[in-house]
Amino acid sequence: MVQAKTWILVKHFDGFPKDSDFELKVEELPEPKDGEVLLEAVFLSVDPYMRPFSRVRMKEGDVMIGTQVAKVLQSKNPAFPVGSHVIGRGGWRTHTVSDGADLTPIMPDWPQDLSLSLALGTIGMPGLTALFGIEEVLGLQKGETLLVNAAAGAVGTVVGQIAKIKGCKVVGSAGSDAKVAYLKELGFDEAFNYKTVGSLDEALKKASPEGYDCFFENVGGPFWTAATQQMKNFGRIAVCGGIATYNDTTPKTCPYPHLTMIFKQLKVEGFMQSRWEHKHPESLKRLMGWVKEGKLKYREHVTKGFDNMPAAFMGLLQGENIGKAVIAM
Repeated sequence: MVQAKTWILVKHFDGFPKDSDFELKVEELPEPKDGEVLLEAVFLSVDPYMRPFSRVRMKEGDVMIGTQVAKVLQSKNPAFPVGSHVIGRGGWRTHTVSDGADLTPIMPDWPQDLSLSLALGTIGMPGLTALFGIEEVLGLQKGETLLVNAAAGAVGTVVGQIAKIKGCKVVGSAGSDAKVAYLKELGFDEAFNYKTVGSLDEALKKASPEGYDCFFENVGGPFWTAATQQMKNFGRIAVCGGIATYNDTTPKTCPYPHLTMIFKQLKVEGFMQSRWEHKHPESLKRLMGWVKEGKLKYREHVTKGFDNMPAAFMGLLQGENIGKAVIAM
């Protein structure tokens, strides 16, 4: 018998998550049956989407949702040999028995000198989100100007770099001077700390006086209001997230941008990367290729130890991370 540690959602979050919303439990796992495998987590992901998705995809008492890189310890499924690594959606747990339906093998030619944790970040869901937002939703073209907020996060860092690969001007917003400095390292043309600028409107105008062709939106709230005013005619907006609003106990209201959207004839589209699941294998290879070529750089915010997952999650929601937040076992 293998014992698995799990983090349970005791109570749906009311406002910002707190320690008492989580409970660490231990459960006995059965031996794998035919077609099943026993997995051990190696790296686990914490992501902003877990905050809103927990309300709509989970019941109180469920194991927290999430993705992990796991190693196959026992196998009665020939598709997943012992010692191989997979991406699994088992949530916040150290060990899992799976029938393989929710598992994806790590790409077979994964370089030895590249951490498998990147399969949760730049060469994983956040990287795919950035790529599809740029190509499928925005249709970003060479020479255009792109604005991305939460630009120092797991998705934003990739968004900006792919836009530069495509020959675009990139403006990024982040919440600390250290994050702004990192964006400059990555090649962003302009970057600013939204917490310290006197006026968001003026900061956006100064960074790109001619306006923005495309806006990759991760934040919501007042930033959304200011950014829509700075869009060019026929601008396109990809709505990926709204982290500024996730912990609101009552929904925020802001000036309705309908007239701006009408007069500027803006296109606004919300999306999730799962829409293009059929393109995942090819797209992951492209992301890996850019990493190998040095065109796509990355940084990880690594927290050691499964017991620290709630703290890492809450830290993520407070903007403590630069790049992808992961837990290493």
